[in-house]
Amino acid sequence: MSSPDQPGGMTRRTALRRLGAGGLAIPGLGLAANPVAPVEEAFPATACSLTPELTEGPYYLDLLKVRKNITEGKSGIRLDLRVKVIESSTCKAMDDVAVEIWHADAGGTYSGFSAEGTAGKTYLRGLQVSGEDGVAAFRTIYPGWYPGRAIHIHLKCHVGGRVSSATYSGGSVAHTGQLFFRDATSDKVMQLSGYKKSGTRTRNSGDSIYAEKGSGSVVALTRRGSSLSSGFTGRVTVAIDA
Repeated sequence: MSSPDQPGGMTRRTALRRLGAGGLAIPGLGLAANPVAPVEEAFPATACSLTPELTEGPYYLDLLKVRKNITEGKSGIRLDLRVKVIESSTCKAMDDVAVEIWHADAGGTYSGFSAEGTAGKTYLRGLQVSGEDGVAAFRTIYPGWYPGRAIHIHLKCHVGGRVSSATYSGGSVAHTGQLFFRDATSDKVMQLSGYKKSGTRTRNSGDSIYAEKGSGSVVALTRRGSSLSSGFTGRVTVAIDA
């Protein structure tokens, strides 16, 4: 059936893809006949090798909720996290990988646990499926800390499942890991309003899980604005064997 955007059965998306590939003018779209280079997000260079597995930890909940914004109104410094998934043997971007993340709030507390006083809560937990560029994107906050651990985000990559009614099901886990942050940046963020101040924060060098090759999973941050309070965009690449 012909698309209302383009006669002859060619959809507007198909037309744009062909234009980008060959620089051809498409009648009826009003587009110039100049090739357009694809725009690719800049991710830190990474070795084409398997990202080390790191422990799941005690605060995992098998919710598999598909959502981009996982804040549920939790306050904290904004973090737009971009996780790029690649195949470890080829370094090629992988689509249809379900990337799941969960982490503590600014005060160092996880949702969903009675021991934390958060039973029934689901904040700062969610899942996104990677696109053709291999990227899964989240809107979250910069995590806080709790005793004995450096600041981190938990992560799982699922493959072979499907999404239905905003929930992911089936498939299998291809990777379990954790993401970390540079101490120098965390030192500054932890001084801001709402973040835990009392006690002694564990730094990366003192974290036993970071010592298990966590240095290969440090998030590269760029500020979203001129001040620290404007938040960050964070990018990290995860290489898996599906």
